[in-house]
Order: sequence, then structure tokens, then C-alpha cells
Amino acid sequence: MVSTVASDLVVNLSTAVLNQNDPGIVRDGAPAYLLLLDSLLENNPRDPVLLSSAATLYATYGTVFSEDANRASRLTQRAREYSNMAICSTYRPSCDWEGMLFTDYERTLDGLSAKDTQVMYSHGLSSLAWIRVHSADYTAIAYLPYVEALFERYLEINDGSDDATIHTYLGILKTLIPTGLGGDPEKGRAHFERAIQLSNGKDLSAKVEFANSYARLMYERDLHDRLLNEVLAADPEAPRLTLTNVLAQRQAKELLATADDYF
Repeated sequence: MVSTVASDLVVNLSTAVLNQNDPGIVRDGAPAYLLLLDSLLENNPRDPVLLSSAATLYATYGTVFSEDANRASRLTQRAREYSNMAICSTYRPSCDWEGMLFTDYERTLDGLSAKDTQVMYSHGLSSLAWIRVHSADYTAIAYLPYVEALFERYLEINDGSDDATIHTYLGILKTLIPTGLGGDPEKGRAHFERAIQLSNGKDLSAKVEFANSYARLMYERDLHDRLLNEVLAADPEAPRLTLTNVLAQRQAKELLATADDYF
């Protein structure tokens, strides 16, 4: 297992990243952090803390900071591999998830408990990032119900600290594909609204995702513009939300700038 010093370093670095208000610093510095995590995993290849942290950062960097599609594909694939290893190292039934029928997969979720929430969060986030980057691939889309079921189980056993974020993820999942293929925009809207409520409006990414994933899908211009203007008017500084809020404000400006063309 990884040493306490290394584990504390990983946790503190992750927190520092989340509290950073300059995305450029994170974009430029994250590759060094990724290499650090890779090097720590060379000697601790089955450590769930390191694997989960590496998966989360690879997923985030691949979807937020990588502008090259091929690179984003590689980074989110690495995230998915790390997250699979992380959850397998703490919950043995998950080692057989790859290729498992959904009904069988659902039954394995009952054995997950509060001690598994860290690896569950990492696995869900990494899987969602991988699906979004590979959304043109039907094989990737087929994993949507698996990720949704995992997040629903997470909400059942978690202490509530990340529930707002999980509802945002569920909102994305419900609006990622058309209704005919299993999407449900109105359930997605309910998840986005719940995320905003639980975070007391402090998680600006929930409003941006609501606007981008639901309002644009349903061609609701008034809702779209209201949400994005609220994001731009908000204070982005909040514990463990500052980076995502600054990025949300940047995306809100871009979405508003293209709204006339879209609607």
C-alpha cells in the first residue's frame, strides 16, 4: 500500500487543484501531476487511493483541457483503465463487470457499501468522461445504463457530501442520447434542478450543464440564457468548487456567444 506521506500528498494536491482560480495553471501543471501519479503507481499498482486519484485527474484533463480528439480519447481510456483497477482492488465482484449483462451487473451493486464510495465516484466519473469522448461509438453508449445504475447506488450509500455532483452527472447521462435510444430529458432536468438545490447554487457547473445538455436539446432559449447569465453573475470562489466554477463561467460566455446561431 502507498505510504501515508504519499497518500496525503495526493489528497492535498487534488484539493489544491480544485481550489485553483487560474485554469491555465492547472492545464500547464497537470501533466506533471499525472506523471507523478503514474510513477507512484509503478511501485503501488493496486493501491485504490492512487488509482482513483489518477483516474479522476486523467478523466478531467481529457475532457476539460485536451483540445485534440485523439489525445482526449487516450486520456479518458487511461482513466477508465485506472478506475476499473481501483474498484476491482476493493470490491471483488467488479472485476467481472467488463462484458457482463446488465441484469447480472445490477445484482452485484447491492454488495457495494459506504467504504467503496471513493472508488465508485472515480469509476463513475471516468466512465462518464470516456462515454462523452466516445459518444459516436455505440459500444460506448451501451455503457450508459451501467454508469447510471452505479451513480444511483452511490446516492443510496453515500453520506450526501457529493450528491449535488452526482445529480449533475445523472442529468448529463439522461440528456446525452435521444429519447428513442434510452434518453429521458425531463428526468435529466429534474437531476439538474436537484443538483442546483443541493449545492445552494454554488456549483455553477450544474447550471452550465443544465443549459448545454437540456435547454439546448429542448430548444428552451429563455431557460438557457437565464441559467448562463446567473452563472456569469455569481462569485466563483467556493471550497473545492473554484476551478470548476471558473471553467463554468468561461463555458457560459461561449454558450451565450453562440446562442443566436444555435436557436
